Amino acid sequence: MSNIRITKSFSFETGHALYGYDGKCRNVHGHSYKLFVTVIGTPIADTNHVKYGMVIDFGDLKKIVKEEIVDVFDHATVFNKNTPHVELAKELSNRGHNVLLVNYQPTSEMMVIDFAEKIKTRLPENIQLYSLKLQETATSYAEWYASDNPSTPLRVLKTN
Repeated sequence: MSNIRITKSFSFETGHALYGYDGKCRNVHGHSYKLFVTVIGTPIADTNHVKYGMVIDFGDLKKIVKEEIVDVFDHATVFNKNTPHVELAKELSNRGHNVLLVNYQPTSEMMVIDFAEKIKTRLPENIQLYSLKLQETATSYAEWYASDNPSTPLRVLKTN
C-alpha cells in the first residue's frame, strides 16, 4: 500500500513580543496565524473498518490540533517566561487576559518546533507527522519537516 500525505489547515489569533529583539517585534503585537499540518501513513486497508481508505480521519486530526494548539494559543498572548516580560504577563493575567508563558522566544520558528512535539505525541502509532507550516503573515512562514529533524534513536544497553 502507498504512503499518502494528508494536510489540514487551522487558523488562530495570537499576540506576542520578542524580548531583546532589535526591531518592531519587541513590542506586543498579534498575528492571524495559519497552521498547515501534514501527516503521512498508509490508508486503512480493512474493508470492515469504519475508517476504511483513510490515513487518518480529518476529524481526528482536527481534534488533536485543536486541543493541543488552537484552543491553547487562540486569542492568547505569548511571552518567554525567562524574560522581564513575566511582569507584564502577570499584570495582563491579573486583568483577565489569556497569557501563555513558554520556555522559548515566541518566534514562528520556535512555535513550530513546540507544535511539532505536541502533535507528534498525540498521533496514532501508524501515522507520522510529516511537516508543519506556520504562516505568520501573508508573506512569512516557518516550516518544520520530520526529514530535517530525525529523532534520536533509542539505544539498547547491553548487559553482560
